[in-house]
Amino acid sequence: MNNDYKENDYQWIKELILYPWKLQKNLEFFQDTSQISLPKDPIEKVVFQNSAKKAIRKIAQNKGHLLMVGRPGTGKSMLAKMFNEVLEQSLGDYLKPKEAIVAYPGKDKNHIRIAYEDPEKIDNLISNLNMEIEAARDSKDDFNLSDQINSVRKVKKILFLAACVSGSAGFFFPPAFVATGLFGIGSIFMYLQENNHKAQEKIQKEINISRGNDVKSIADMVPEILYDPRNDKSLMARISEPDSRNMKGGFRHDPYQSGNLHTPSHKRAYLGAHAKSPIIYIDELKTLIKAGYMSQLLEIMQNKEFILEGGKNTGSGAADRSENPLKANNIIVACCNHDTLRHLQEEGDGAFLSRIEDKGEIIHMESSVPENCENLKQVAQYIKQEIINLGKEFTNAWGEIIEKEGYTSVKKRSEKIFGMRLPENYKLQEREFSRSAVLEIIKELRCRSFDGKLSTILRPINGIIKAAEFEAILDDVQIVESEHVRRAIHQHLSLEGAISKEIAKHKKDLKKYISSMTDSIGYVVGLSVIHSKSSGQMHGQPLPIHCQINAGGSDTVVAPGKTGDIADAAAQNVRASIKKALNKVGAPYVGYEMHVEYIQAHGGVEGDSASIAIDIALISDYIEQPVNQKYGVTGSLTGDIILAVGGVTEKVRSIMDPELGMEGACIPWQNKHDVEPLLINAEFEYIQKEEVPGIRIYRTEQSKEPFDIYFCKTKYNAYKILMDLSREEVEIRMAERSKRDF
Repeated sequence: MNNDYKENDYQWIKELILYPWKLQKNLEFFQDTSQISLPKDPIEKVVFQNSAKKAIRKIAQNKGHLLMVGRPGTGKSMLAKMFNEVLEQSLGDYLKPKEAIVAYPGKDKNHIRIAYEDPEKIDNLISNLNMEIEAARDSKDDFNLSDQINSVRKVKKILFLAACVSGSAGFFFPPAFVATGLFGIGSIFMYLQENNHKAQEKIQKEINISRGNDVKSIADMVPEILYDPRNDKSLMARISEPDSRNMKGGFRHDPYQSGNLHTPSHKRAYLGAHAKSPIIYIDELKTLIKAGYMSQLLEIMQNKEFILEGGKNTGSGAADRSENPLKANNIIVACCNHDTLRHLQEEGDGAFLSRIEDKGEIIHMESSVPENCENLKQVAQYIKQEIINLGKEFTNAWGEIIEKEGYTSVKKRSEKIFGMRLPENYKLQEREFSRSAVLEIIKELRCRSFDGKLSTILRPINGIIKAAEFEAILDDVQIVESEHVRRAIHQHLSLEGAISKEIAKHKKDLKKYISSMTDSIGYVVGLSVIHSKSSGQMHGQPLPIHCQINAGGSDTVVAPGKTGDIADAAAQNVRASIKKALNKVGAPYVGYEMHVEYIQAHGGVEGDSASIAIDIALISDYIEQPVNQKYGVTGSLTGDIILAVGGVTEKVRSIMDPELGMEGACIPWQNKHDVEPLLINAEFEYIQKEEVPGIRIYRTEQSKEPFDIYFCKTKYNAYKILMDLSREEVEIRMAERSKRDF
């Protein structure tokens, strides 16, 4: 009897059983997260990314550029923030701008001049200029008509006196009354003239009080402060959508473009990040590429200066520009994903990457790290940090109510939010995590990665930690336990996870129906995954497959439906493997049509992890041997060997729900370490079916609901588990079938 396993192989499987014990031993330094101390160094608050942290320290020392490449949620934004904090604490007083940037009128209305001045000096200069202009606005000679009024008053008096004299003479000489009338009329006219001059003088004085001199042309020559370093406390400018406007600046539109109302160009100028910020953080480099700003950024990084220009469109401000350049000695900190990196490698033969490498470094953010003592400590540190952050969130949201009304009011208000009565001692305060709860987080990080590593995509885990905190608060316990984390994981699904959950319900009913209606010949339960783009998590689900072999046709394999190139190639490899097996047993040549059907896989199938399932289903149909429908199988078949595939942990976990009715799974030998996270906080034991080793995990308490996982090296190991046939029995029956067909 052939045995594909050596004695050491069985020992390695037995060593897997020691994994939970070793993990517990590595976490003996704390009982709960209250015993975890956090580092004071800002950069050390970013967990896992050790190589990135070392590179950032070196770049901070040399004030170089930085490009971080990695998947969302790996800590790029947090590292950029910590990079800013480190530079703030070490070189901030030297990096911060000391001079104000001032704009002056240029050679014509479309040009300005830029100057760098001492802020206090330019403040005093502009203040004095404004005071003098205001004084000029109000400096006017008093308007008066006193000379005219005095002369009219003298004539009035003379005429009045003459009228009196002539009136007196008229009593003796009557013709004198004529002169009296003329002098009287003249004096009355002069009286009216005097009052008219007084009214004109009053009106003009009132007008002069409300109207100053026109000094707009002088005011338009006053310099404009575009940037005052005293008003800017941060070293870093965070740019989410980089373009010419927010990176370089420009000129605002002038709605009054003619007459005496227009605004001079130097008063319409504004600056962007290049002129004002020592550090520019571009959160998503893809937006910069889409905006077409890359060529300008490269030029500024090279020359360390730029000319301020108006917009490219027509209209006010389009023709404005500065006569002299602005300084732009910036440190560029940028982030991007791998798809953007490929574009940067092609854009200008990698010119941007070359600039970064010349004055800095390109950092690759790890998406997974080995599970060792150091990284396990960082998991505990990360959970502690999130607990503290949640406490700050509680304070920000409820701090005022707690201070004024106390926790009793918080409970009453929360009951209205939840729509139910809350525990008597309900208190909205963060809880510490027990060691078993930390183990559940480690388990989740392991499940989201592979090959014995921890996932570093932590953003989705934040939601799980917060949900577990609320579960403990609602249960009125002081410590978050493993059960709270499990409930939080169940609730906190990504979009793809929710879809996978719905599909799993359908697959459960589909599997039961197929099992009841067929003899299980040619049917096998494969295992597949859905990838979540948002969280990076893989969500497993069963994939029923049906295969059949028809003799006497062309020697082909047909896999209809939405199958990708890799899936098609995997089916062809299975055909070659079966032909090789037929040749090996000396079967006469017969043409076979091999049909592969992924049952109700409407979303399509891609990858080679179903190749061993296809082989088993085809052999089952060929030798007419039923397949155990209570076992799932996954693996990449190459010849007779089963090679490792991705997502094994999630694939197995997806069929461990007792409601699905599955009792076990066959996985590749090389994926044996992907079973380790399933052993955390669980009961299990070593098992062996003839030569094939495995582990039995009990899904419920008191050693109930066993689930057997077997580690297969070759397809014949899988035949033994799923069809209960040895290699010799399969080969004999294949030869007999071939002879009958011939």
